[in-house]
Amino acid sequence: MGTDNRDNIHINSKNKNNYANESLLKQEMDSILKYETDEEEVIDEEELRLEEEHFKEYQARITKRINEMKEEHDRQIFHRNMIKAGAAVLAVVVVGVVAFNMIGTRILAPRSVDEAAAAEYSSGETQDVATNASTQTASAAEASTEPPVIEEKYVAVETADTREFGPEIVSTCGILMNADSLEIVSERNAYAKMYPASMTKVLTLLVAAENLTQEQLEDTFEITIEITDFSYSHGCSAAGFDVGEVVKVKDLLYALILPSGADGALGLAYYIAGSQEAFVDMMNAKLEDLGLADTAHFTNCIGIYDDDHYCTAYDMAIIMRAAMDNELCKEILSTHYYVTGGTEQHPDGIELSNWFLRRIEDNDEGINVVCGKTGFVNQSGSCAVSYAESENGEPYILCTGNSSSSWQCIGDQTILYADAMQDDNMTGYSVSAAESNSGGIDEE
Repeated sequence: MGTDNRDNIHINSKNKNNYANESLLKQEMDSILKYETDEEEVIDEEELRLEEEHFKEYQARITKRINEMKEEHDRQIFHRNMIKAGAAVLAVVVVGVVAFNMIGTRILAPRSVDEAAAAEYSSGETQDVATNASTQTASAAEASTEPPVIEEKYVAVETADTREFGPEIVSTCGILMNADSLEIVSERNAYAKMYPASMTKVLTLLVAAENLTQEQLEDTFEITIEITDFSYSHGCSAAGFDVGEVVKVKDLLYALILPSGADGALGLAYYIAGSQEAFVDMMNAKLEDLGLADTAHFTNCIGIYDDDHYCTAYDMAIIMRAAMDNELCKEILSTHYYVTGGTEQHPDGIELSNWFLRRIEDNDEGINVVCGKTGFVNQSGSCAVSYAESENGEPYILCTGNSSSSWQCIGDQTILYADAMQDDNMTGYSVSAAESNSGGIDEE
């Protein structure tokens, strides 16, 4: 009805004559306003009613959802309690089974053995055979339950006479020990983390030597471009083999140590294990066998710096000690000069030299350093691990790290060896720091 009145106003507004009288217009307007007010009140009540209905429906839905959530929560609690109860019952059953087995092993088994022994005794002739068989079976069972034995024959120990390196020693870490008694003569930060650089190759040599037969030493291996590219891209020292050059496995061993050749190291890794990664796994397994896995870990067979490629001076001394028990390792580590076999690329072979051994002799202090391997990376400076013998044949192993230069590394080793041998009244030599500074080695 309101709409019709508005339409009437709209229509009548076109007829100006009908609204000439102002009082008539006013009455019409009051009538319309009154209608709109009445209609507005009706609309508000209707909307309020609808809103109340909607609110009640909303409350009903919320109440229903809350009840559903409570029911779901109760079900979850019930299931959780059932699981806990089941686990407790299972635990009791397992404990009971274990206890029963233990009791059965300790009580029932002896009874059965006694009965068997009585039967065997009555037979007379079978008694000794059964007893021997029982003993062998028990021994085999006992052996099968024993854990694997870790090599513990190389454990160096400090004594009341163990002393610190003197102030004349530049190397920030190191250890000197008697190779026979494994008593530590002197040390400095021997158990501190260091980066072994090319001293790594002593372990590379040891693992290779332990996994090669005498016949395999005469076998050949072809140098690949992966080997030469890896050596070049990492700035490694190399023996100088060319891509495609076929060399003897024995020559790879000497190339590994004398010139500290990365091509020799990678050649051995590929020949023995098929890849450097697989060979490094063998190296870390050897560290575990030596009881060094807690403080040493290697990521490559060359000595390239890696934050996860580390050990201690103590670890490296133990590795050298193990290498000295391997005749092939000792032979190669003690070689001053070697020429590889002739190949198509090098008909006269390649001349290899151990500069550390040759130059430490230049000190002319009468110290017989038999074996040695040097190394250098920025993170641990010049380092070396060596094996020496006194005039009386007393053996020593020395590892020093983080010296200021290659010649100072040799100087530190000379002083430490001379002092130890003099203290034991094995030589008459006394080496000063100034006297030890002659000679040197090429940094790797």
